[in-house]
Amino acid sequence: MSVLVRPAATTDQSRWRELWDGYTRFYEREPDEAITRHLWARILADGVPVHAIVAESDGAVIGIANYLLHENTSALTASCYLQDLYVDPAARAQGVGAALIDWLWAQTRAQGWATLYWQTRENNYRARALYDRYTPHSGFLRYVLRNPQG
Repeated sequence: MSVLVRPAATTDQSRWRELWDGYTRFYEREPDEAITRHLWARILADGVPVHAIVAESDGAVIGIANYLLHENTSALTASCYLQDLYVDPAARAQGVGAALIDWLWAQTRAQGWATLYWQTRENNYRARALYDRYTPHSGFLRYVLRNPQG
């Protein structure tokens, strides 16, 4: 399969949203209309550190990745956090996820960002099989406090 990765465009909104909804359901959340609209607006806004890329094959978007650029306390340049990666189930195990990560890794090197990093659930074995090809698990545990007003 030939895969082209590129920044998301306004014309991708409908398909991006389908895949985003699939991603949220994969992580056992129901899509929230207000959050989805807000995220898409931030992705398209200039000067906002939230971005998205899409993977397409034969003109159809089959994967998405949303990422954030941020400062950090242990480097001189920004870091790239790959927050969301989702591939259409019909296109999995065909290199789409790797193409999205490879595109971001190439950007990390080209832009001089300090790191590219991501996380997944411990039991997401299929994704971890891909991720383990890039780097060993960092060994860090994630702790989350959620603000009910947020």
